[in-house]
Amino acid sequence: MQIVDTHCHLDEEGFAHELDGVVAAAAGNGVAAMVTIGTSVQSSRRSIELAERFPGVVFAAVGIHPNYTADAKPGDWEIIEELARHPRVVAVGETGLDRYWDYAPIKLQQDYFDRHVALAEQANKPFIVHCRDADEETRKQLRDAAQSGRKLNGVMHSFCQSPESAAELLELGLFVSFTGMLTFKRNQELRDLAASLPVDRLFVETDAPYLAPMPNRGKRNEPAFVRYTLQCLAECHGVAPEEMARQTTANACGFFGIELFDR
Repeated sequence: MQIVDTHCHLDEEGFAHELDGVVAAAAGNGVAAMVTIGTSVQSSRRSIELAERFPGVVFAAVGIHPNYTADAKPGDWEIIEELARHPRVVAVGETGLDRYWDYAPIKLQQDYFDRHVALAEQANKPFIVHCRDADEETRKQLRDAAQSGRKLNGVMHSFCQSPESAAELLELGLFVSFTGMLTFKRNQELRDLAASLPVDRLFVETDAPYLAPMPNRGKRNEPAFVRYTLQCLAECHGVAPEEMARQTTANACGFFGIELFDR
């Protein structure tokens, strides 16, 4: 069984001194590839360094997280544009809107959201969307981008929104990715929604070191734990984990343009 953790943050400080073990543990639990996500210029550079350190196993995405757009310095965006064309980079982001933390003015977040979507199209790579307490605004911005002629090749990461949101995202051509939140006992409505979505548009992810799934909730999350989310998603659809792994891995490989190797 091969699984792709489509969204993690391996450059976080909590992994710094044990990354070899974290990557080995992931491989031992069926994780064939991980996409580590940049959240700033510095984080994006570190993500590329990790993709170079673990070739064929770790892949990078580069971008400026909406919460950090107010911290971006002059010239930072031009660096992201350059990094997006690096051969180890498979996606742009994460980008999007966040009204929960409200660390950056929403108009600035919207500006950077537009920039990321445009850059993804220019670089011929997909984009990764973050959305927290800004569902309608995020969908409107994606809808406006599509109506303006933009090609939308993206994924809504850590999906926990409404059925209406899922339906529109799929209509716009996006994929939907589930984290360990799918396994939380109180999230039966999310599991019911996951069961209703077409399996050829789904990913699994950890968002490590955040959002550890059951039975590890409250611990530091890591890519090895993505199997619990995969198992839960398989149960939602009434299929074997191996079947769900084949489908979500095929989805991820096609989306990111990555090729897995037997290990």
